[in-house]
Amino acid sequence: MPIPATPAPGQFEGGCAFADGAYVPLSEAKISLFDWGFTRSDVTYDVVSTWQGAFFRLDDHLDRFFVSLEKMRLTLPYSRAELRDILHGCVRAGGLQDAYVAMICTRGVPPKGARDPRMAQNRFYAYAVPYVWIASRDKQLQGIDLHVSQRIRIAPESVDPTVKNYHWMDLVQSLLDAYDQGRDTSCVVDAQGNIMEGPGFNVFMVKNGVVHTANRGVLEGISRRTVIELCERLGIPLEIAPIPLAEFRQADEVFLSSTGGGVLPIAKLDGQPLAHFPGPITGRLSDAYWSLHDEAAYRDPVNYSG
Repeated sequence: MPIPATPAPGQFEGGCAFADGAYVPLSEAKISLFDWGFTRSDVTYDVVSTWQGAFFRLDDHLDRFFVSLEKMRLTLPYSRAELRDILHGCVRAGGLQDAYVAMICTRGVPPKGARDPRMAQNRFYAYAVPYVWIASRDKQLQGIDLHVSQRIRIAPESVDPTVKNYHWMDLVQSLLDAYDQGRDTSCVVDAQGNIMEGPGFNVFMVKNGVVHTANRGVLEGISRRTVIELCERLGIPLEIAPIPLAEFRQADEVFLSSTGGGVLPIAKLDGQPLAHFPGPITGRLSDAYWSLHDEAAYRDPVNYSG
């Protein structure tokens, strides 16, 4: 399917979507009520950011998206190069320097009366909106209070967490629990009581100078990968292994990683202050994370010229 001509810079000021093969204002982007992406959460997606006019690690996000498509047995009507152009077009048309950019593929709508997913025509959507922080700047400075939920994350044997998906009912319920208790956000555990992830972020802890993160059952986030790579670059010891809840509650530092904010320090676990906030290792990793945005190897500049 051919893509339309590159939209004019700022054509849809404040945000742009790509739906039904066309660039449109955000208000005109729609999905069918009967799309299995809506009715069955039969969909995969990815989210990449732009910062100061350039995509950050776009190739890595595209790699993961195409792997997810293959695992879900979904297909796009566009090549990788065309997909890249569409994402750039959304940012350009939205006139955005710092953006949150999503690419989505749904199962689509099967023929009337059919229940065979192979018969559905897969659909592709994309959009760019102003950059999304999972915690506001004020909240980051004030200190995020993380609720450690006892809700159990969907097992990886049931839903592959390395495929970015919208199976978030466990995460959303844990978030509602957190709000009920006056906390700011939440993370869940696995059936063995090990720390998993939260709604839209991976979780790390620091103990005795060593950074720890879960080794299974979580999305292998691009921001998570960035933290892992930065630990090696900075010579910070790292352990990728199960994190028992009891050990987590004794952490010196805790931080989150997400496209929506990078490396975000946690101040409290269920109202109990951590030993360090913001922690020195968290601070080093956060500074290094944002510095990477200036390195040419990680940048894919958007063309905003006429």
